[in-house]
Amino acid sequence: MNKKKIIITGGGGRFAKVLKNAQLKLNFIFPSKDQLNITKIASIQKYIKKHKPKYLIHCAALSRPMNIHDKNISKSIDINIIGTANIVKVCSDFKIKLIYFSTGYVYPGIKGNYKETDGVLPINNYAWSKLGGECSVAMYKNSLILRITMCEKPFTHKKAFYDIETNFIYQDEVAKIIPKIIDKIGIINIGGKTQSVYDFVKRTNKNIKKISGKKLFPPKPSMNTSKFKKL
Repeated sequence: MNKKKIIITGGGGRFAKVLKNAQLKLNFIFPSKDQLNITKIASIQKYIKKHKPKYLIHCAALSRPMNIHDKNISKSIDINIIGTANIVKVCSDFKIKLIYFSTGYVYPGIKGNYKETDGVLPINNYAWSKLGGECSVAMYKNSLILRITMCEKPFTHKKAFYDIETNFIYQDEVAKIIPKIIDKIGIINIGGKTQSVYDFVKRTNKNIKKISGKKLFPPKPSMNTSKFKKL
């Protein structure tokens, strides 16, 4: 495993920085956007040919602010849907194992405890864009889709939802499980304990304030993580 190269798209992003500091015994490569531009097939091909990776972890995405996916649909589609499709095409051509970072928000969020086999109905345009990426990844059998609800540590906001139940997990915790899941295929829900966002944050930030999230999210976008826990 140590010698097998693993390309991380979004090499300058938030999760990539966490991976760099995680001290995992894996051979990660972190290309910048200029070195590997997911919106350009030729750019991806050139970088892949040069480095010949065994794996590619696709983290590059348009995420925040969340409303950008409403205000600039074209950019959301170009990066999260078409960009991901480009990555799938090249990974398929070069027979590279692909791990795709999706989101737990592809589930409807009404009843909670969603399994990987449950139906999906994204809760907002961001989630739709990530599901669009999933569609192309799922066509490539040598792939793994991770539906994750993760956040930065420390929590970046001063307030947290007390009435939204989810499975938040910190980025550093996700980084640690990469070696355990990298050879898996299919779909895996990745997350922590089912609880309100407020209760999750309060463990590490006693000063966090409560706020309602009902106008922004459905009440229970939580996932069933039993498959993940078995790993």
